[in-house]
Amino acid sequence: MKAFHHALLIGNSPHISPRLLKTLAQKADSIIAADGGANSARKAGLSPHVIIGDLDSASATTRRQFKKARWIFVNNQNNTDLQKALDFLAEQNCRECTLAGFTGGRWDFSFGNLLTAYSYAKKMKLCFAGEGWKIFPLTSSRRFTARPGARVSLLPVKPCSGVTLSGLKFPLKNARLPLGTTRTLSNQTVRTNFSVSMRSGFLFVYIED
Repeated sequence: MKAFHHALLIGNSPHISPRLLKTLAQKADSIIAADGGANSARKAGLSPHVIIGDLDSASATTRRQFKKARWIFVNNQNNTDLQKALDFLAEQNCRECTLAGFTGGRWDFSFGNLLTAYSYAKKMKLCFAGEGWKIFPLTSSRRFTARPGARVSLLPVKPCSGVTLSGLKFPLKNARLPLGTTRTLSNQTVRTNFSVSMRSGFLFVYIED
């Protein structure tokens, strides 16, 4: 059975870069396509191991090319293809998932996809990746690697407590970050490694490559 330790999960955004997908695929041990994300994988020259969703968006050409892939039809109209894919990865005990093709285009879809991460961030490490940026949904402490001088912003989605930042130009210690704060925008790395620790809450860590 295919291991899903670090999965690349591809969505159906029309703004996704084939070059970016190829780069991300090199760091993953498995490739999952959320329904129409299979079209993006095909255009990037990638072959998904699993294609999952309600399967109404994959083109006929994509279906022919990936006929040997594992197609999983989930008959549930009460959740999204992203949720279907993340449910599958959680069942496979996936440890880390990079998501590409879930932002851009419609704002409601982008926000909805980002907020979906809340239910899964405690089950696996998540990272939304785009051209020149990454967004990490965080419910607990985590260490990061970035180039020195990279811009880093913390965006609380619910009140956060006990927040400590190290390795950044503007450190914090045991701080409380309320929803809507701008206190943690436009920070900057001072070395290649930095850490975000927190006692409780949910926030997005935005890093520019």
